[in-house]
Amino acid sequence: MTVIMKGSEVINAMKEKMIIEVGELKNKGVIPGLGIIRLGVKPPDLAYEKGAIKRAESVGINCKVFEYPETIAQAELIHEISKINADKAIHGILLFRPLPKQIDERIIKHIISPEKDIDCLNPINVAKVFSGDESGFAPCTPTAVMELLEYYKISVEGKKVVVIGRSLVVGKPLAMMLLKKNATVTICHTRTRNLKELCREAEILIAAAGKAKMITADFISQGGIVIDVGINMDQVGKLCGDVDYEGAVNNVSYITPVPGGVGTVTSSVLAKHVIRGASAGLL
Repeated sequence: MTVIMKGSEVINAMKEKMIIEVGELKNKGVIPGLGIIRLGVKPPDLAYEKGAIKRAESVGINCKVFEYPETIAQAELIHEISKINADKAIHGILLFRPLPKQIDERIIKHIISPEKDIDCLNPINVAKVFSGDESGFAPCTPTAVMELLEYYKISVEGKKVVVIGRSLVVGKPLAMMLLKKNATVTICHTRTRNLKELCREAEILIAAAGKAKMITADFISQGGIVIDVGINMDQVGKLCGDVDYEGAVNNVSYITPVPGGVGTVTSSVLAKHVIRGASAGLL
C-alpha cells in the first residue's frame, strides 16, 4: 500500500519541537525574529510571505516585513540590508527573488550576513553545503526534502538516489546533503540522455526539474520512493508537480503530493532556521 508523504504531518511534528525551543529562548530573554525583504508587490511573493509569517508566528517568532519599491536603487538596497544585518532583533533574513533588473544579485548575495542568511543566498553558506559543513544554513527546499525523509524514517544510506534538477536552489545542494547521508547520488536534468532508464534504476527518485508532469509512471521503479519538488500549473490551470501523480501513485511505496508535500514544509524549515540563528547568538 502506498504511503502518501503529507507535509502536514511533518509540520506538526516540527511545530511541537519549535514551540519548546522558542519557549526556552524566551526564558533566556531572546525572542527569535524573522526579517522578510520584499521589493514590490508580486502576488506569489505575497502568498509565500503570508504563509511564512503565519507559520513563524504560530511557534512564537516575531516577524517584520521590510517592503521597498521595485524601483529601489542598488546602493539604497545595500544600505537597507546592512541596517537589517545590524538589527539585533532580527535573527534570520529572507530576501525574495528574482530581483528587479537594476539589482545585481551577484553583489547582493554577499551583503546578507551569513549568520542571518536562512535560505542560503550568501556564497559562504553555499560553500558550507558543498563542503559538508552543517554550521551554515542550507536552502529551505532541499532541507524540507530531508525533513520529509527523516520523518517517514526513510534512510538514504547506500541507496541509489536520482535527483532530476541541477539548480543551486534545489538540485545541487540537495545532492550534497544526500551524499552527506551516504546516498549514492546521480544528478540528472532535462537534457540527460537515457533519462527514463536512469530514473528506473533509482530506489529514491527526486523530481526538481520544474516541468509539469514530466515524470510519468514508466520513469519509476516498481515500489520506488518518489519525492516531487515541482510546483507547476497544468494545461487546465491546476497546481501540479513534476510527477504525474495519478499515474504513479499506485506503483510506488512512498510519494509526496503536490500540493501538500515538500512545498508546505519549506516555511517550517524557514522558522527552524530563524530559531537556530537566535540560539547561535547565545553562544
